[in-house]
Amino acid sequence: MNKIEALKAERDGLDVRESIARYARDGWETITEDDVQRLKWYGIFLRNPTPGYFMIRVRIPNGHTSSYQIRALAEIARAHGNGVIDLTTRQQLQLRHIRIEAVPAVLEQLEAVGLTTMQTGLDNIRNVMGCPVAGLNPGEILDATPQVRAFTDHIVGNRAFTNLPRKFNVAISGCPDNCLHMETQDLALVPAVREDGGSKQAGFNVLAGGKLGSGGYRIATPLDIFVRPDEVVEICAGIVLLYRDHGNRELRTQNRLAFLIEEWGEEKFRAALETHLGRTLTPAGTDARKSVKSDHTGIFRQKQTGLNYVGLKVAVGRITAESLLGVAALAERYGTGEIRISPAQALIVPNVPDKRLTALLDEPLLRELPYNASEVFKGLVSCVGNDYCNLAVIETKSRAMEVAKHLESTLQGVKPITMHWSGCPAGCGNHLVADIGLIGKRVKIEGQVVDAVDIFVGGRTGPDPKLAVKILEDVPCEKLASVLEGLVPYHTRDKLHRARGKTAPKIQVAALVPR
Repeated sequence: MNKIEALKAERDGLDVRESIARYARDGWETITEDDVQRLKWYGIFLRNPTPGYFMIRVRIPNGHTSSYQIRALAEIARAHGNGVIDLTTRQQLQLRHIRIEAVPAVLEQLEAVGLTTMQTGLDNIRNVMGCPVAGLNPGEILDATPQVRAFTDHIVGNRAFTNLPRKFNVAISGCPDNCLHMETQDLALVPAVREDGGSKQAGFNVLAGGKLGSGGYRIATPLDIFVRPDEVVEICAGIVLLYRDHGNRELRTQNRLAFLIEEWGEEKFRAALETHLGRTLTPAGTDARKSVKSDHTGIFRQKQTGLNYVGLKVAVGRITAESLLGVAALAERYGTGEIRISPAQALIVPNVPDKRLTALLDEPLLRELPYNASEVFKGLVSCVGNDYCNLAVIETKSRAMEVAKHLESTLQGVKPITMHWSGCPAGCGNHLVADIGLIGKRVKIEGQVVDAVDIFVGGRTGPDPKLAVKILEDVPCEKLASVLEGLVPYHTRDKLHRARGKTAPKIQVAALVPR
């Protein structure tokens, strides 16, 4: 039995809540090694780069939140942290530099505004993702917000789901615009339409076994299941429980749902699910997603007459408490107080009337958080990096900003392109599904160990998902801007995807590396 399985067998992770007050009184150094891990069941992470200080991860289902919740988070960051908040690629917010003495008060403040940190770490179902503009998008197949909320309510605090073999990622969306990386999820419900008796019904097709870490990108497998909206909780829970009961609990590098799917095959897994549910499942419908991708950053018409939503880019996902308070004020002044979080690290202000739109676009804060970011910055995504994460090998956010600023200043007419940074093989920056993906490493060059990256191209999710291809290795970060300056203008999205074969013949990599 590995170490994590042993501590789970001894005590459920949720039981650590009763010890938090004692640790807050006695100090962080009194926290047992096992409870350092159990605290992750409450989204409380002790990070090696910041000894004595904790990161707190807040669950934001569907990325849907409100100005009063955002204000609470900003005030917590300012009063108890270092005033820095990170937007994650799972539509969550992370508070930085929190002392254990403040944690009880922080949890109370979050609960008072309807937020929770529960089960956002270790072997739990993480934040349930969804389209950030669900209910607003005129082209959506169906608004999946009720299903995201219902499944979240079903799992949070439910001990049937607090001891999985490993973490479990879920996304549920009725959006046709591919705004989520569905093929990377352990379980994804994608919009679909099925004809039955001459009538069409909107629902979801099921994908399972996707992942980015634990050995790289595995494209989720279609299970040939159509799910009606009223079946979502039952079927999703059934899939998770099959994984709970049959997933590998030995090697933590080989115990995601993907490995169970590989072992059993799709037919056996589907048959086991039917046995678990006690009924026959409906065959899949037609995938209703488009081939295009949208991150919902910019200005868009809503389905509601006379209203708009405005997506504001947060460069590399890092924002200060003051700027976050500013976004809350804009949402109240120009909208209805709603705020949505995009996995592309953007904040969306919905329900802006036509007559207020111009005034919103003139707000000074939009110079820092632009709705019309350059293509270089619009598609820029970064993981946390090693200034706060002990898994990351290099600092990603500052590197990403430095490189993007260089490209923005030197290149003209850049076409839409995504550029994602991950600081380690866990792939939190989703580098393997980007047009250009960068993964950090440390390499020895001329006797000196330096920060470097491997470069991937052509990864994507959606109706036609593709594995990324590595084209360059061990590129020193100090030379990266020059390398990408030679790559970006000539190998934008269409070319990158055409060049994804094993030899990537269209990419002359030797000419890209500065001598």
